[in-house]
Amino acid sequence: MANGNAGADATGRPDDPALDMGELHPGVTITPVETLLQALDAYLPDVDEDVVRRAYALAARSHRKQKRKSGLPYIIHPIAVAQNIMRLRLDEASVAAALLHDVVEDTEITIDQVKDWFGDEIAHIVEGVTKLDRIQFSSRQAKQAENFRKMLVAMSQDIRVLLIKLADRLHNMSTLDHMPPHKRQRIAQETVDIYAPLANRLGIHWMKSQLEDLCFHALHPDAYAALRDDVGQRQAERLAYVDRVRAELFAFMEEAGLPGAKVTGRPKHLFGIWQKMQRRGLSYDEVYDAQGFRVLVEDVESCYRALGAVHTHFTPIPGRFKDYIALSKANNYQSLHTTVIGPENRHIEVQIRTHEMHRVAEMGVAAHWRYKEGGRSISVRDEERFAWLKQLLEWNSGVSDDEEFLDTMKIDLFNDEVYTFTPAGEVRVFPRGATPIDFAYSVHSKVGEHTVGAKANGVMVPLNHELRNGDIVEILTRNDARPNQNWLDWAKSARAKHKIRNFIRGEQREQARETGLDLLEKAFRRVKMGMGKVRGHAGLPAVLERHRARDFDALCVHVGYGKVDAKDVVLALAPDAREALDAPEQQPVAPKKRPRRVKKKKAGKAATVRVAGMDDVLVRFAKCCSPVPGDDIVGFVTRGRGITVHRRDCARALDTDPLRRIDCDWNTGDGEGATVTVRVHSGNAAGMLARMSERFHEAGINILQAHCRVVNARRAVNEFEVVVTDVSQLAGVMAQLERLDFVQRVERVGG
Repeated sequence: MANGNAGADATGRPDDPALDMGELHPGVTITPVETLLQALDAYLPDVDEDVVRRAYALAARSHRKQKRKSGLPYIIHPIAVAQNIMRLRLDEASVAAALLHDVVEDTEITIDQVKDWFGDEIAHIVEGVTKLDRIQFSSRQAKQAENFRKMLVAMSQDIRVLLIKLADRLHNMSTLDHMPPHKRQRIAQETVDIYAPLANRLGIHWMKSQLEDLCFHALHPDAYAALRDDVGQRQAERLAYVDRVRAELFAFMEEAGLPGAKVTGRPKHLFGIWQKMQRRGLSYDEVYDAQGFRVLVEDVESCYRALGAVHTHFTPIPGRFKDYIALSKANNYQSLHTTVIGPENRHIEVQIRTHEMHRVAEMGVAAHWRYKEGGRSISVRDEERFAWLKQLLEWNSGVSDDEEFLDTMKIDLFNDEVYTFTPAGEVRVFPRGATPIDFAYSVHSKVGEHTVGAKANGVMVPLNHELRNGDIVEILTRNDARPNQNWLDWAKSARAKHKIRNFIRGEQREQARETGLDLLEKAFRRVKMGMGKVRGHAGLPAVLERHRARDFDALCVHVGYGKVDAKDVVLALAPDAREALDAPEQQPVAPKKRPRRVKKKKAGKAATVRVAGMDDVLVRFAKCCSPVPGDDIVGFVTRGRGITVHRRDCARALDTDPLRRIDCDWNTGDGEGATVTVRVHSGNAAGMLARMSERFHEAGINILQAHCRVVNARRAVNEFEVVVTDVSQLAGVMAQLERLDFVQRVERVGG
């Protein structure tokens, strides 16, 4: 053992814990192992007590010198986690793993030792729960994302990993007051964003409610205290009202022939009440359905009979009935929900379900487990119940950006869902706000990629149309259709976003590869090296390794994105070619079947641009901003059209994907110019065209074409397409035009 052999038998395994906890932690009451075993025996036949005893012994001895932030012995925490696990009625392997979940992370015990002493099953669970504190990450967000990735992988193989993680977080949240304020905020926010939704997705209602209330207390302490006081002050009145409604509901059930129905009343948890107050802008006094009532019956038929009885005696509120029996939630929750006007004209919510549905609602995923022969382990009865978990792992497996990964996790975990149907009647469930884009990708990724339109209930709708419960959706496709950047804003499901993002990145990567190859060809041509020789060069592997490119195509992508300078690649393979590479380039004769690099107008030369330091690259100037020499410019990789050059402050440029940007600058050595349009707002005066043309002539600017339009008797608009050498020449002529007495305003079109 890494920490010595005390407390172990001759084989090195932890011995039977005949521990005196009072001796280890004098003056502190600590739950003994016998109490845990009694609770385990109550629901688990033929329990292997030895494994729990040994796990308790190892945890007690490993953590004996550690204390919590509260100053209490650390062993209190793993015992509390084990008790939370037993509340879910899990097996002894889960209880042992709960007791040991921190020994690898916080003590000298290794995972190999846990495997030797307790077997592969328990070691696998412990390893899945163990955080990655011993690995250095670039940021706290990267660390958090990597922890979630590891947890996803582990829990997709054994859901007990997540259940222990939730039990661990629940106890940590209950002791959060002992943490510094900034850590309280961070941990609580992480819990309400990720862990409470996970508990909800697993259907464990009691755990989800407790986590949310603890987060509410940590994140909004003043609001929590005020609401708790409001609820406490009206407790006597509330309890009297609950008793009255319970009695009436029970009488309704007897009248409907359901004398065995069980009726309970419960206050909604504080976080749920506060959310409703925030969402609707209400005070606590205005929240009339802060109490919920539950009716438990024997079978599904009785659920609907009970619903009829409630609606017969209390007036139902339109739009507030939900049938989660016919359409169960993604976490297999089933119940009838209705809101009615009860006594004293108060709104009350009534949930109606069977006893089995209630067990599932409270226990969630744990309610579906059965024990294998010998009671040694547990298995899932129906793997389809965890399909969402495997999909979540699959959809996020290719997401490398930490922020993106955490965001998609949050999107998929929240249960605010909309239920839709295919034309064949198949149910499709999406996050609230989902669009036909989400629906299309749920059918198949190829259907999503080729989507051009959609129908909802037989009526054409736009692709950004928000789907509603009950919509029958039909997707229209076309083979030449492709996703675009806007779809990322319209899609709400992680699957659709992941597929769209991958498609766009793939296309951008191909565009960057083509651009990078073009830049490298031009650079190597200047030193008289063909691409065949470059690909077979002995020094190429070292260049690829230096620039972290797995192959030559990846290197082209880096060059196309501007991450690698083509000149650096040339010099790495031909270090003696610097003189030829730096020499002024002679205008090359355009090769056959290759596009000319710059389109030139007959009336004047067009400006040239260096892209990532290279001349003679296929470029085009964006008409939205018409850049001219002297403007601060940036290039963007465009499909089939080389590089599009924008002014750097152009609105369209700012909206373009940053991954497609590439550095550009003007090649002003040859005195060439650029085409730009100047618009002159003027009075309708005789001889004005001649005087304006004279100003251009005096500035040495050639007019390619002019268009003059009389707006009314007093106003005219004149547009001149001209060639200027640089931005200073343009500014000068615009200033001269503004000095003309009939000119009101001069502006540059597109900027």
